[in-house]
Amino acid sequence: MSRGAYYIVNGITFYRLLMAPVLIFLIFKDAHDLFRWLLPVSFFTDLIDGFLARRYRVNSVLGARLDSVADDFTVIAAIIGLMVLKPDFVRKEMFSLMTLLVLFLFQMAYAFYRYHTTTSFHAYSAKVAAILQGLFFIFTFLFPQPLLGLFYPAVVLTALNLIEEIILIYMLPEWKANVRGIYWVLNERKKDGAQENQ
Repeated sequence: MSRGAYYIVNGITFYRLLMAPVLIFLIFKDAHDLFRWLLPVSFFTDLIDGFLARRYRVNSVLGARLDSVADDFTVIAAIIGLMVLKPDFVRKEMFSLMTLLVLFLFQMAYAFYRYHTTTSFHAYSAKVAAILQGLFFIFTFLFPQPLLGLFYPAVVLTALNLIEEIILIYMLPEWKANVRGIYWVLNERKKDGAQENQ
């Protein structure tokens, strides 16, 4: 693993983590135009650091934890922006948003109960959900009205990802980073069982 690539990847992730409170500050300081343009940069860095981490095989426990926290903080900043800048939409879609919040809080509480920390699974379902979330938030703040064609798929896939993470927490007794999903965990168990029977 290249130390230079390691520092670059974690530096990009750290930028996203630091930008989250800045984005929230911009919302409440009525610097909405700046917020609208800096938020896409934060979402874009999520794609960049993930791509670079895979390209240069920069995998570490610190990087996985940092990436998960930075992702959550960026989404929280975007949600606060949604509540402040699009309050009518939030009221209209309260049920969907509250459902996601309940699933998220349950997943977090279960992870802390099980591992005493947050998860960093980075499952494939999380990656797809994150892309849809990012697109929804970016277009929501750039256009007058939120795009329901992006909102509802993002809600469904985010809910499915949270449910999958809850199941993964149940399946994995010890904290583990970069778990691709339930299918791959079951496959690994099947292989381990086959090796033990040989």
